[in-house]
Amino acid sequence: MLRRIGTGLVVLWVAATAAYLALLAAPGSTVDTIVGDGADTPAIRSQIITEWGLDRPAVLQYLDYLWRAAHGDLGRSYLLQRPVSAIVGEQVWPTLKLALSAAVLGILLALVLALTTRRPWVRRVSSTAELVVVSTPPFLIGIVLLSIFSFRFGLFPVSGDHGAAALVLPAVTLALPIAGVLTQVLRDGLDRALDEPFTVTARARGLRESAVLVRHALRHALLPAVTLLGWLFGVLLGGAVIIEQVFGRPGLGQVTLTAVNSKDMPVVLAVVVLSALVYVVLNTVADLAYLLVDPRLRRS
Repeated sequence: MLRRIGTGLVVLWVAATAAYLALLAAPGSTVDTIVGDGADTPAIRSQIITEWGLDRPAVLQYLDYLWRAAHGDLGRSYLLQRPVSAIVGEQVWPTLKLALSAAVLGILLALVLALTTRRPWVRRVSSTAELVVVSTPPFLIGIVLLSIFSFRFGLFPVSGDHGAAALVLPAVTLALPIAGVLTQVLRDGLDRALDEPFTVTARARGLRESAVLVRHALRHALLPAVTLLGWLFGVLLGGAVIIEQVFGRPGLGQVTLTAVNSKDMPVVLAVVVLSALVYVVLNTVADLAYLLVDPRLRRS
Protein backbone atom coordinates (compact mmCIF):
# COMPACT_ATOMS: atom_id res chain seq x y z
CA MET A 1 0.00 0.00 0.00
CA LEU A 2 2.83 2.41 0.77
CA ARG A 3 4.38 1.63 -2.60
CA ARG A 4 1.07 2.26 -4.35
CA ILE A 5 0.58 5.56 -2.51
CA GLY A 6 4.08 6.65 -3.50
CA THR A 7 3.42 5.70 -7.13
CA GLY A 8 0.12 7.59 -7.04
CA LEU A 9 1.85 10.75 -5.79
CA VAL A 10 4.32 10.51 -8.66
CA VAL A 11 1.44 10.18 -11.14
CA LEU A 12 -0.25 13.29 -9.68
CA TRP A 13 3.00 15.25 -9.90
CA VAL A 14 3.61 14.21 -13.52
CA ALA A 15 0.03 15.08 -14.51
CA ALA A 16 0.23 18.52 -12.90
CA THR A 17 3.64 19.18 -14.43
CA ALA A 18 2.56 18.13 -17.93
CA ALA A 19 -0.52 20.38 -17.77
CA TYR A 20 1.56 23.29 -16.48
CA LEU A 21 4.14 22.97 -19.27
CA ALA A 22 1.41 22.63 -21.93
CA LEU A 23 -0.32 25.81 -20.77
CA LEU A 24 3.00 27.61 -20.49
CA ALA A 25 3.79 26.76 -24.12
CA ALA A 26 0.33 27.75 -25.38
CA PRO A 27 0.01 31.05 -27.24
CA GLY A 28 -1.56 34.05 -25.56
CA SER A 29 -0.87 36.17 -22.51
CA THR A 30 -2.12 35.53 -19.00
CA VAL A 31 -2.34 39.28 -18.41
CA ASP A 32 -4.62 39.65 -21.44
CA THR A 33 -6.87 36.94 -19.98
CA ILE A 34 -7.16 38.70 -16.64
CA VAL A 35 -7.72 42.11 -18.21
CA GLY A 36 -10.45 40.75 -20.49
CA ASP A 37 -12.80 43.44 -21.76
CA GLY A 38 -12.08 45.81 -18.88
CA ALA A 39 -9.90 48.88 -18.72
CA ASP A 40 -6.44 48.25 -20.13
CA THR A 41 -3.66 50.61 -19.10
CA PRO A 42 0.04 50.07 -18.29
CA ALA A 43 -0.70 50.78 -14.62
CA ILE A 44 -3.45 48.13 -14.50
CA ARG A 45 -1.20 45.62 -16.25
CA SER A 46 1.62 46.32 -13.81
CA GLN A 47 -0.75 45.88 -10.87
CA ILE A 48 -1.99 42.53 -12.25
CA ILE A 49 1.55 41.29 -12.80
CA THR A 50 2.49 42.20 -9.24
CA GLU A 51 -0.69 40.80 -7.66
CA TRP A 52 -0.46 37.40 -9.38
CA GLY A 53 3.32 37.14 -9.22
CA LEU A 54 3.62 36.90 -12.99
CA ASP A 55 6.94 38.75 -12.95
CA ARG A 56 8.63 35.81 -11.25
CA PRO A 57 10.41 33.08 -13.25
CA ALA A 58 8.14 30.28 -14.48
CA VAL A 59 10.02 27.75 -12.35
CA LEU A 60 9.25 29.68 -9.16
CA GLN A 61 5.59 30.01 -10.15
CA TYR A 62 5.50 26.25 -10.77
CA LEU A 63 7.06 25.43 -7.41
CA ASP A 64 4.72 27.84 -5.66
CA TYR A 65 1.73 26.13 -7.32
CA LEU A 66 2.94 22.67 -6.20
CA TRP A 67 3.45 23.91 -2.64
CA ARG A 68 -0.03 25.43 -2.47
CA ALA A 69 -1.64 22.39 -4.10
CA ALA A 70 0.04 20.08 -1.57
CA HIS A 71 -1.66 22.12 1.17
CA GLY A 72 -5.07 22.02 -0.52
CA ASP A 73 -4.94 25.56 -1.96
CA LEU A 74 -5.78 25.37 -5.68
CA GLY A 75 -5.54 29.12 -6.16
CA ARG A 76 -7.95 31.61 -7.68
CA SER A 77 -9.34 31.65 -11.20
CA TYR A 78 -7.82 34.31 -13.45
CA LEU A 79 -11.05 34.67 -15.40
CA LEU A 80 -13.80 34.29 -12.78
CA GLN A 81 -11.90 35.80 -9.84
CA ARG A 82 -13.17 33.04 -7.56
CA PRO A 83 -11.46 30.22 -5.63
CA VAL A 84 -10.79 27.28 -7.94
CA SER A 85 -12.01 24.82 -5.30
CA ALA A 86 -15.45 26.47 -5.36
CA ILE A 87 -15.63 26.48 -9.18
CA VAL A 88 -14.64 22.82 -9.50
CA GLY A 89 -16.76 21.79 -6.51
CA GLU A 90 -19.90 23.22 -8.10
CA GLN A 91 -19.40 21.30 -11.36
CA VAL A 92 -17.84 18.03 -10.28
CA TRP A 93 -21.08 16.27 -9.28
CA PRO A 94 -22.80 16.45 -12.71
CA THR A 95 -19.65 14.99 -14.32
CA LEU A 96 -19.30 12.25 -11.70
CA LYS A 97 -23.01 11.43 -12.01
CA LEU A 98 -22.62 10.97 -15.75
CA ALA A 99 -19.42 8.91 -15.42
CA LEU A 100 -20.84 6.66 -12.69
CA SER A 101 -24.07 6.06 -14.62
CA ALA A 102 -22.10 5.16 -17.75
CA ALA A 103 -19.78 2.87 -15.76
CA VAL A 104 -22.65 0.94 -14.14
CA LEU A 105 -24.50 0.64 -17.45
CA GLY A 106 -21.36 -0.44 -19.33
CA ILE A 107 -20.45 -3.11 -16.74
CA LEU A 108 -23.98 -4.56 -16.63
CA LEU A 109 -24.20 -4.62 -20.42
CA ALA A 110 -20.80 -6.32 -20.68
CA LEU A 111 -21.77 -9.01 -18.15
CA VAL A 112 -25.04 -9.74 -19.95
CA LEU A 113 -23.41 -9.94 -23.38
CA ALA A 114 -20.46 -12.05 -22.23
CA LEU A 115 -22.77 -14.59 -20.57
CA THR A 116 -25.46 -14.75 -23.25
CA THR A 117 -23.46 -14.65 -26.50
CA ARG A 118 -21.99 -18.13 -26.26
CA ARG A 119 -23.47 -19.55 -29.48
CA PRO A 120 -21.06 -19.14 -32.43
CA TRP A 121 -23.36 -17.11 -34.70
CA VAL A 122 -24.58 -14.88 -31.85
CA ARG A 123 -20.98 -14.37 -30.81
CA ARG A 124 -19.96 -13.29 -34.31
CA VAL A 125 -22.78 -10.74 -34.48
CA SER A 126 -22.00 -9.41 -31.01
CA SER A 127 -18.25 -9.20 -31.71
CA THR A 128 -18.90 -7.20 -34.88
CA ALA A 129 -21.16 -4.76 -33.03
CA GLU A 130 -18.57 -4.42 -30.23
CA LEU A 131 -15.83 -3.66 -32.75
CA VAL A 132 -17.99 -0.97 -34.36
CA VAL A 133 -18.81 0.86 -31.10
CA VAL A 134 -15.22 0.62 -29.82
CA SER A 135 -13.88 2.04 -33.11
CA THR A 136 -16.39 4.91 -33.26
CA PRO A 137 -15.56 8.19 -31.46
CA PRO A 138 -17.97 8.72 -28.54
CA PHE A 139 -19.03 12.17 -29.74
CA LEU A 140 -20.15 10.64 -33.05
CA ILE A 141 -22.19 8.01 -31.19
CA GLY A 142 -23.77 10.84 -29.21
CA ILE A 143 -24.70 12.77 -32.34
CA VAL A 144 -26.30 9.65 -33.88
CA LEU A 145 -28.30 8.96 -30.71
CA LEU A 146 -29.42 12.58 -30.55
CA SER A 147 -30.53 12.50 -34.19
CA ILE A 148 -32.60 9.34 -33.71
CA PHE A 149 -34.02 9.49 -30.20
CA SER A 150 -34.25 13.26 -29.63
CA PHE A 151 -34.69 15.00 -32.98
CA ARG A 152 -36.67 12.29 -34.80
CA PHE A 153 -38.72 10.58 -32.07
CA GLY A 154 -38.52 13.18 -29.29
CA LEU A 155 -38.07 10.53 -26.58
CA PHE A 156 -35.30 12.32 -24.68
CA PRO A 157 -34.29 15.97 -24.10
CA VAL A 158 -31.83 17.45 -26.55
CA SER A 159 -29.75 19.20 -23.88
CA GLY A 160 -29.64 20.12 -20.22
CA ASP A 161 -29.63 18.19 -16.96
CA HIS A 162 -33.28 18.18 -15.91
CA GLY A 163 -34.43 14.80 -14.67
CA ALA A 164 -33.30 11.24 -15.31
CA ALA A 165 -34.39 11.35 -18.96
CA ALA A 166 -31.67 13.90 -19.75
CA LEU A 167 -29.05 11.49 -18.40
CA VAL A 168 -30.00 8.49 -20.55
CA LEU A 169 -28.45 9.36 -23.91
CA PRO A 170 -25.16 10.77 -22.53
CA ALA A 171 -24.74 7.72 -20.28
CA VAL A 172 -25.46 5.31 -23.14
CA THR A 173 -23.01 7.20 -25.37
CA LEU A 174 -20.20 6.71 -22.86
CA ALA A 175 -21.25 3.19 -21.84
CA LEU A 176 -21.28 1.56 -25.30
CA PRO A 177 -17.51 1.72 -25.98
CA ILE A 178 -16.79 0.64 -22.40
CA ALA A 179 -19.17 -2.31 -22.74
CA GLY A 180 -17.55 -3.27 -26.06
CA VAL A 181 -14.07 -3.53 -24.52
CA LEU A 182 -15.21 -5.26 -21.31
CA THR A 183 -17.35 -7.79 -23.19
CA GLN A 184 -14.41 -8.92 -25.30
CA VAL A 185 -12.17 -9.24 -22.23
CA LEU A 186 -14.82 -11.11 -20.22
CA ARG A 187 -15.65 -13.45 -23.09
CA ASP A 188 -12.00 -14.39 -23.60
CA GLY A 189 -11.63 -14.92 -19.85
CA LEU A 190 -14.67 -17.18 -19.81
CA ASP A 191 -13.27 -19.22 -22.70
CA ARG A 192 -10.01 -19.79 -20.84
CA ALA A 193 -11.77 -20.57 -17.55
CA LEU A 194 -14.09 -23.13 -19.16
CA ASP A 195 -11.04 -25.09 -20.33
CA GLU A 196 -9.57 -25.30 -16.83
CA PRO A 197 -9.67 -28.59 -14.83
CA PHE A 198 -11.97 -27.15 -12.15
CA THR A 199 -14.76 -26.67 -14.71
CA VAL A 200 -14.36 -30.30 -15.82
CA THR A 201 -14.72 -31.32 -12.18
CA ALA A 202 -17.81 -29.13 -11.77
CA ARG A 203 -19.43 -30.71 -14.83
CA ALA A 204 -18.55 -34.17 -13.53
CA ARG A 205 -20.45 -33.37 -10.35
CA GLY A 206 -23.56 -32.87 -12.45
CA LEU A 207 -23.76 -29.06 -12.48
CA ARG A 208 -25.61 -27.53 -15.40
CA GLU A 209 -23.59 -25.54 -17.92
CA SER A 210 -25.20 -22.26 -16.82
CA ALA A 211 -24.21 -22.94 -13.20
CA VAL A 212 -20.64 -23.77 -14.23
CA LEU A 213 -20.52 -20.57 -16.26
CA VAL A 214 -21.87 -18.22 -13.58
CA ARG A 215 -20.66 -19.80 -10.33
CA HIS A 216 -17.19 -20.95 -11.38
CA ALA A 217 -15.93 -19.59 -14.70
CA LEU A 218 -17.18 -16.01 -14.31
CA ARG A 219 -15.25 -15.36 -11.13
CA HIS A 220 -11.97 -16.34 -12.81
CA ALA A 221 -12.82 -14.29 -15.89
CA LEU A 222 -13.32 -11.16 -13.78
CA LEU A 223 -9.63 -10.63 -12.94
CA PRO A 224 -8.56 -9.14 -16.31
CA ALA A 225 -11.79 -7.10 -16.42
CA VAL A 226 -11.10 -5.66 -12.96
CA THR A 227 -7.64 -4.67 -14.20
CA LEU A 228 -9.27 -2.54 -16.88
CA LEU A 229 -11.86 -0.87 -14.67
CA GLY A 230 -9.55 1.77 -13.23
CA TRP A 231 -8.30 2.72 -16.67
CA LEU A 232 -11.81 2.69 -18.15
CA PHE A 233 -13.12 5.05 -15.48
CA GLY A 234 -10.32 7.44 -16.33
CA VAL A 235 -11.46 7.21 -19.96
CA LEU A 236 -15.02 7.91 -18.80
CA LEU A 237 -13.97 11.11 -17.01
CA GLY A 238 -12.09 12.31 -20.08
CA GLY A 239 -14.96 11.35 -22.38
CA ALA A 240 -17.50 13.05 -20.13
CA VAL A 241 -15.81 16.40 -20.74
CA ILE A 242 -16.50 16.05 -24.48
CA ILE A 243 -19.94 14.45 -24.19
CA GLU A 244 -21.11 17.25 -21.90
CA GLN A 245 -20.45 19.64 -24.77
CA VAL A 246 -22.38 17.46 -27.24
CA PHE A 247 -25.44 17.23 -24.98
CA GLY A 248 -25.21 20.71 -23.47
CA ARG A 249 -24.85 19.41 -19.92
CA PRO A 250 -23.32 21.26 -16.97
CA GLY A 251 -20.14 19.87 -15.49
CA LEU A 252 -16.41 20.02 -15.75
CA GLY A 253 -16.59 19.95 -19.55
CA GLN A 254 -17.73 23.55 -19.95
CA VAL A 255 -15.45 24.73 -17.16
CA THR A 256 -12.43 23.00 -18.71
CA LEU A 257 -13.15 24.23 -22.23
CA THR A 258 -13.52 27.82 -21.05
CA ALA A 259 -10.39 27.60 -18.91
CA VAL A 260 -8.26 26.15 -21.72
CA ASN A 261 -9.44 28.73 -24.26
CA SER A 262 -8.76 31.57 -21.84
CA LYS A 263 -5.52 30.05 -20.50
CA ASP A 264 -6.96 30.07 -16.96
CA MET A 265 -4.08 28.03 -15.57
CA PRO A 266 -5.31 27.43 -11.97
CA VAL A 267 -8.62 25.94 -13.18
CA VAL A 268 -7.02 23.70 -15.84
CA LEU A 269 -4.42 22.39 -13.39
CA ALA A 270 -7.11 21.67 -10.80
CA VAL A 271 -9.19 19.64 -13.30
CA VAL A 272 -6.11 17.69 -14.43
CA VAL A 273 -5.03 16.89 -10.87
CA LEU A 274 -8.58 15.89 -9.90
CA SER A 275 -8.83 13.51 -12.87
CA ALA A 276 -5.43 12.01 -12.07
CA LEU A 277 -6.42 11.59 -8.41
CA VAL A 278 -9.61 9.72 -9.33
CA TYR A 279 -7.59 7.52 -11.69
CA VAL A 280 -5.02 6.67 -9.00
CA VAL A 281 -7.65 5.92 -6.35
CA LEU A 282 -9.69 3.67 -8.65
CA ASN A 283 -6.64 1.71 -9.78
CA THR A 284 -5.67 1.15 -6.15
CA VAL A 285 -9.21 -0.04 -5.38
CA ALA A 286 -9.03 -2.36 -8.40
CA ASP A 287 -5.81 -3.90 -7.05
CA LEU A 288 -7.49 -4.54 -3.69
CA ALA A 289 -10.51 -6.02 -5.48
CA TYR A 290 -8.25 -8.81 -6.78
CA LEU A 291 -8.16 -10.21 -3.25
CA LEU A 292 -11.95 -10.45 -3.18
CA VAL A 293 -12.26 -11.98 -6.63
CA ASP A 294 -9.45 -14.55 -6.21
CA PRO A 295 -8.79 -15.65 -2.59
CA ARG A 296 -5.59 -17.41 -3.71
CA LEU A 297 -3.89 -14.03 -4.05
CA ARG A 298 -4.28 -13.40 -0.31
CA ARG A 299 -1.74 -16.16 0.39
CA SER A 300 0.74 -15.15 -2.33
